Amino acid sequence: MSDVVLDKTEIERRTIRRTDWVACNAAFIDCRTPGSDQKENYAFIGAGVSQNASQVINLAENHGFNTGAAGMPNGISNNLHLHFTAEVFINLGGQFRLRWGVDGKEGEYVSADGDIISVPTWIFRGFTNEGPDDGILYTVLGRDVTGGIIWGPSVLNEAKGYGLYLTADNRLIDTVAGDEVPEDVALIAPMQQRYIDELSNYSVDEMRQRVVQPGDRTYSRNALLCANLPGGAAELALVIGYGMTEDRRQVPAIHEPHSFNVAWVRAVEDEGILRHRHDKAQAILVKSGRWLVTLNGDPNETVELGPSDALSIPEGAWRAFRCVDAGEADAGELLVINSGDDRVYLDWAPEVVDAARDADRMLDPNGYLAPVGVMVTATEDD
Repeated sequence: MSDVVLDKTEIERRTIRRTDWVACNAAFIDCRTPGSDQKENYAFIGAGVSQNASQVINLAENHGFNTGAAGMPNGISNNLHLHFTAEVFINLGGQFRLRWGVDGKEGEYVSADGDIISVPTWIFRGFTNEGPDDGILYTVLGRDVTGGIIWGPSVLNEAKGYGLYLTADNRLIDTVAGDEVPEDVALIAPMQQRYIDELSNYSVDEMRQRVVQPGDRTYSRNALLCANLPGGAAELALVIGYGMTEDRRQVPAIHEPHSFNVAWVRAVEDEGILRHRHDKAQAILVKSGRWLVTLNGDPNETVELGPSDALSIPEGAWRAFRCVDAGEADAGELLVINSGDDRVYLDWAPEVVDAARDADRMLDPNGYLAPVGVMVTATEDD
C-alpha cells in the first residue's frame, strides 16, 4: 500500500464542520408542497441525489458512497420517494416518524436520537419531524452513482400544481421561477401501477430488524489490535457489514450489502484507535465528545472535531483517533463509514504491531486477533 500524505490544505478541504453545512431549500420537486416547503437538505460527500444544480456539495469527489442530511422544523415532512441504492438514516437528535409504502400506510417507525435505520431499496419511504425544530437525520447513500430517486405518484401530481416538473435527466424545472419545460427531454411521469404492484412489502417487524437503536449495539472491547495498549482502548460496535473488526466473534447487526459499512466507535478520554491505515475511502462523523485525529503519523498534523463534524480520509493515509473530551457522557462516540462490502483489513503502524506482540497479541492469517503464544512455536535453548 502506497503512503498518502495529506498537507494542511488537503486536511482542511476534507474537514466538514457543522458550521460548514449549507442548506438548500429547493433541492427536490416537493419544495413548494405545503408541509414539505420548509425542508433543508444538505450534501456533504459525493454528488448525492439533489435535483437542484445550485445545491452546495462540501466534498464532491467519489467515495463509493454519499453523505448528506435533512433538517426540518417540527411537523414538516420529506415526501414519499424511492431509492435504487442503499439509504441509511443516522438520527443525530430529534424524533422522526418514518413511513413506507406507495401511500405511506404500509408501516411506520418512530426514530429517536442515536438510531441507525437501513431502508430497503426499491420501496417508497418518507419521514416527518415530530420532535424539536433542530432535529437532523444524517444520510448515507450507496454507490457513487445512485441513479437518482423516483417520487411517489401523488408527489409528482401535486408538484405540477406549483409549477414544478422533473426531467428524465434529473433536472428540476421551476416554471414559476421562469424555467421553460424542455422539448428535447422527457418529463418524469408517475410510476405505472403495474410496476408499483411488483414492489416488495415490509412489515413493521421486518423493518425493525433493519433498525439499530442505541440499546441494540453490541460493543467489543477486543475488536482491534491496539485494544489492550495505552491510548488504544476504543470499543467497536458493528452496525452494517463486518468493517474493521478484528474480533472473529463479532458480527454486524445488518449483513446485507450496501456498498459501505458502518460502525460505532466509543472511547473514554485519552483512549481511541492507534495509528493505522487501510485501502478504503473513509468518512468519520462525531456523535458526541471531542476527538483528535492525527494524520500522517505526525502530531503536528491533527484536526480536532466536535459533535456533527466530519472528516474524509483517503485510502492509504495514516490516521489515529483519540477522544480528548467525552463531555457529559462516560465516553465519546464516533461513527465510522468505510467504502465497500468486504472486510476492511487494517495495516497497523510498526510500533503498534511490536507493542501488541509484547502484549501477546497478533493477527492470524485471516486478519483476526490471536495469541502470539499460539501463532508462534515456542523453542527453548538446550
